Amino acid sequence: MTTAILSALPEEQSTLVAHLAHPQRLMHAGRAFWRGELAGRAVVLALSGIGKVAAATTATALVERFGVARIVFTGVAGGLGDGVNVGDVVVAEDYLQHDMDASPLFPRWEVPGYARSRLACDADLSAILLEAAGACVASARGQFGFKPELLGAPAVTSHRAHHGLIASGDRFVCAADEAHRLRTTLQDAGHPALAVEMEGAAVAQVCHDYGIPFAAARTISDRADDTAHVDFPRFVQTVASRYAEHMVLTLMQKL
Repeated sequence: MTTAILSALPEEQSTLVAHLAHPQRLMHAGRAFWRGELAGRAVVLALSGIGKVAAATTATALVERFGVARIVFTGVAGGLGDGVNVGDVVVAEDYLQHDMDASPLFPRWEVPGYARSRLACDADLSAILLEAAGACVASARGQFGFKPELLGAPAVTSHRAHHGLIASGDRFVCAADEAHRLRTTLQDAGHPALAVEMEGAAVAQVCHDYGIPFAAARTISDRADDTAHVDFPRFVQTVASRYAEHMVLTLMQKL
């Protein structure tokens, strides 16, 4: 059984490639895929690309070309929910496309043809990933030396792994008023999103179509506000890539 590890960032993929046993690089659909083994288990590593279309293409290639049996996604996101701080991790319970609006033909956010607005992640795979995320954030300061205040974010005494709804859309949310409007609009409609990013909902839809398990973990790099771009490269290099490495290796050992 082959597990696909989708990474949003090149730094995450390069870290994991370094751990691969018997690595083999293959090109398909203009993308690089790495075959090999992690913790003695068959994997395929790939970059999702930015945005929902690119992510859907990559996920489809993983299923059709490489025959993967499940997909796990790691990346970064902006925090929306209360208590979701920089340096925390959100493991998706389900996904919603916040820019999906086919009204008045369908209710806002409903995916046409699916009779629903939220697509669930696999409960069992997500539970293992949540456990791995919890272990990761518990050791964040001690193992990684991560201090969010050094990146201009508020200091927190401890980091948390959250489990809940993540919203995806083809827009980088980086203004405080936009983030507040998105959060409030979704919350009032019964969709309390914890984080926002640009790819996960598309991968969730592909996995739903093919009937394969999907799980995703997003490290919170910012609060999706006016400071979302500040020190982002440093965060990716010093925090997000290490989180991804820790979570994926722990996950593979537990599968």
